[in-house]
Amino acid sequence: MDLNLTGLRVVVTAGASGIGLETARAFREEGAQVAVCDVDPAAVAALGDTDPDIIAALADVTNRPVIAGFISEAAERMGGLDVLVNNAGIAGPTAGVGDVDPGDWDRCLDVCLTGQFNCVQAALPHLRQSSNASIINLSSAAGRLGFGMRTPYAAAKWGVIGLTKSLAVELGPEGIRCNAILPGLVAGDRIRRVIEAKAQRRGMAFADAEADALSKTSMRSYVTQRQIADQIMFLASERGRTTSGQSLSICGDTQMLM
Repeated sequence: MDLNLTGLRVVVTAGASGIGLETARAFREEGAQVAVCDVDPAAVAALGDTDPDIIAALADVTNRPVIAGFISEAAERMGGLDVLVNNAGIAGPTAGVGDVDPGDWDRCLDVCLTGQFNCVQAALPHLRQSSNASIINLSSAAGRLGFGMRTPYAAAKWGVIGLTKSLAVELGPEGIRCNAILPGLVAGDRIRRVIEAKAQRRGMAFADAEADALSKTSMRSYVTQRQIADQIMFLASERGRTTSGQSLSICGDTQMLM
């Protein structure tokens, strides 16, 4: 299926690694213009070497002036903005709620939820000038399920759902659609660290903790980063222009998080 993404102008936050990088590269493969930001200087520098056609800059979504400056400059360099992919997030602490450091709680919500608000505010004037404007927020299966020992992360991701639905209602009359992607267990370093932390707390071997996590998903498998990117590209395309206010699970039917 040709999604006709040539020339689409896209910003991806936390786009120098993981899902963000896979998404940025997928858009570029389809002919879109892409700008990414990240907080990792080494990853941003490496992207300049491996993917010189992707605009890359250091920017933290929690720093309002900095992220606003990045989005403004990206829109200027690309001649406008059609798509904002709010991908930046952190895993947050793995601990019982009574043991969560309040500072870790604040930091998790600041990055995972308030960071998306910051980016939307900065991007909105540019998106209003687009004929195919789309905001795609990364939530999680934790945004629809309880997640023991991960309360800050789950709370933030539930918040993303509320943000997404409210933006869809508010901005729909202006032709701006907004959707959320809810990945399940995405193969990669982040989920490995999460499972390792839970295995340690439970006194389990990693393989047993991993098997336990996958057992709560009907398909008994991880989701790939490319599968997430493919869904994001569809939502950003003309074919997805009547899809808005939706929370789309890409999870292999995850029924519980442990």
